[in-house]
Amino acid sequence: MITHPNLKNLKTLLIDDNEFIRNSMEIAFRQKGYPLRTAATAEEGLEKMAAENFDIIISDYRLPGINGLTFLKHAGGTRPDIIKILISACGDHATVAAAYAIGVHDYLQKPFTLDTLWATLAMHAEKLESRRRVIDLQSRREALRSQGRAVGGKH
Repeated sequence: MITHPNLKNLKTLLIDDNEFIRNSMEIAFRQKGYPLRTAATAEEGLEKMAAENFDIIISDYRLPGINGLTFLKHAGGTRPDIIKILISACGDHATVAAAYAIGVHDYLQKPFTLDTLWATLAMHAEKLESRRRVIDLQSRREALRSQGRAVGGKH
């Protein structure tokens, strides 16, 4: 079973109108020690996102009200580093292509196994960790450059 140690530090939001799926995922995440919040609708998901920062968003495509594709299109807002995953039982090529076109990182066809989910999350957690390291290093480099200008001025 593939897992990633940093998944314990990444907060995940699952939006799915199927109560069984939400409950099953809550149990699976809890057993691994991975933080998970759930929502039954995109609107409820937006409320949770307004109150809390998430690193990973998993959304079903078919939801009451706003569909998962529209939700994920706007979900990142000012946080382009959020991992966005679309899940759906109706995976036609047009939907999958539209998902990737709007910046969704991955697509999982329902039903999927927990091993598939953990492998997908581990892969994206690794990429997210790498992106964040690069951003941190760029910030440090810029801070050092600023300090150099302030201390030594132009050479």
